[in-house]
Amino acid sequence: MSKRDYYEVLGVSKSASKDEIKKAYRKLSKQYHPDINKADDAADKFKEIKEAYEVLSDDQKKAHYDQFGHTDPNQGFGGGAGFDGGFGFEDIFETFFGGQGGGRRRRDPNAPRQGADLQYTMTLSFEEAAFGKETTIEIPVEETCDTCSGTGAKPGTKVETCSQCRGTGQESVEQNTPFGRIVNRRTCSKCNGSGKSIPNKCTTCHGAGRVKKRNKIKVNIPAGVDEGQQLRVPGKGEAGVNGGPAGDLYVVFHVRRHEFFERDGDDVYCEMPITFAQAALGDEVEVPTLHGKVKLKVPAGTQTGTNFRLKGKGIANVRGYGQGDQHIKIRVITPTKLSEKQKQLIREFAETSGQAPDEQEDSFFSKVKRVLKGE
Repeated sequence: MSKRDYYEVLGVSKSASKDEIKKAYRKLSKQYHPDINKADDAADKFKEIKEAYEVLSDDQKKAHYDQFGHTDPNQGFGGGAGFDGGFGFEDIFETFFGGQGGGRRRRDPNAPRQGADLQYTMTLSFEEAAFGKETTIEIPVEETCDTCSGTGAKPGTKVETCSQCRGTGQESVEQNTPFGRIVNRRTCSKCNGSGKSIPNKCTTCHGAGRVKKRNKIKVNIPAGVDEGQQLRVPGKGEAGVNGGPAGDLYVVFHVRRHEFFERDGDDVYCEMPITFAQAALGDEVEVPTLHGKVKLKVPAGTQTGTNFRLKGKGIANVRGYGQGDQHIKIRVITPTKLSEKQKQLIREFAETSGQAPDEQEDSFFSKVKRVLKGE
């Protein structure tokens, strides 16, 4: 199945800015994260979204993708009518020139290779993401077998060269093609491309040279991480092959929603309810922040929707570029259960207010009256 266009996956145009691409990724990653979305295809969609973002957020990868799409220009062409899927120009050169100077040099199957990278999804509370923490995670990995030191052979025995491919990891297969009868090379069916034969296999790893383990890894999460961001832990991926270096571990963060705070970048937003009396007369109220309670002075006559800012009470920037702010939106609560005395006082207040409204109120109420009369 062919891959979908990365721009289509994120729902952005080819001229989209980095910020637009990032916003689209954050929105979709929250929508399809497997910890939130339990649909059968959520994990696949989340993986597709992450893959698209990793390419389009990187200038070099994006330029390569814009020019070549999903096609790798460094690969030879594959199967067409009358061709095997593994046939390419390299095979023609190797057929006529014996692999000397014509085709590219094939990789040594016994050369050291870096191990595979691993990914681990970690769920954090809102506060943990804001302040960071040190924690220990446990992940399944494949490591070099201690019994045979990664050779796959029983201790005291030797690894032999594969008799079928003679250590190359490749075997020759004759084929009829439109160019005539040629020799195509493919992975050796006897040694699976390793170029080795193990007559006496290690009883611990059964000849694989690697065993599955669960590793405990200490992870230091920096303050300010956000949904979908990832942390690279070098050398904590799969073990390398033939003495190669280990891969890396990528910890991807999922941040749980908070019951009171919301986040946008490094800024924190919340809604603060106050009474009608506090709004009308003014007051000093306690406001919760991530850094503890603070006093906020509410001026007399404050209206619903009024915004206040507490500088530096947001979240630290994960790259060390300062501290965000906390934004507070005032919501005036209208009383619903009033005593008869309270109702009478409000009636008197309404009558008093109606006699001498200020110019702004008079203008507003005049508009309402005109609308009600159909003028």
